[in-house]
Amino acid sequence: MNFELIFFSIVSAVAVISAIMMITRPNPVMSVLYLIVNFFCLAVLYLTLHAQFIAIIQILVYAGAIMVLFLFVIMLLNLGEEKHYHEGGNRYSKLVAIGLSALALLEIIAGIVLVPKSVQPYPPAVIEMGTVEGIGKVLFTSYLFPFEITSMLLLAAMVGVIVLAKKKFD
Repeated sequence: MNFELIFFSIVSAVAVISAIMMITRPNPVMSVLYLIVNFFCLAVLYLTLHAQFIAIIQILVYAGAIMVLFLFVIMLLNLGEEKHYHEGGNRYSKLVAIGLSALALLEIIAGIVLVPKSVQPYPPAVIEMGTVEGIGKVLFTSYLFPFEITSMLLLAAMVGVIVLAKKKFD
């Protein structure tokens, strides 16, 4: 076993454990904190796949902006721990949940067993594709026109929001 496989196993185990902890916590603030841990683990996994740009975007957009939004919503709604759990409902829901969980576990096991044992190293072109430089070259050469159109649409949307907000204050 090499270092890369051990590191991947540890980071993926932390990601899975943090995801399980996120959905099992009754306190919503603790769930958000475990979700942040999960996002950072995903960013590290992206780095192991030589996708630096996606890893940085994962941290900036999801662990930064989206998590701040989630925390603000939770604090504004003043959510606390749920006191009463609804015991009624559909009596087959637990059986369906267990069946779907078993099916997902079988799919994961089949994916692990059926994966070829000899993994080929990445060619240099694939490693350069996930870097910021590689994405920038493609974005500003092949996709320059769609990029500029998107920037103009975003600029028009920002101007529209400012005009609408200014009318509201006047």
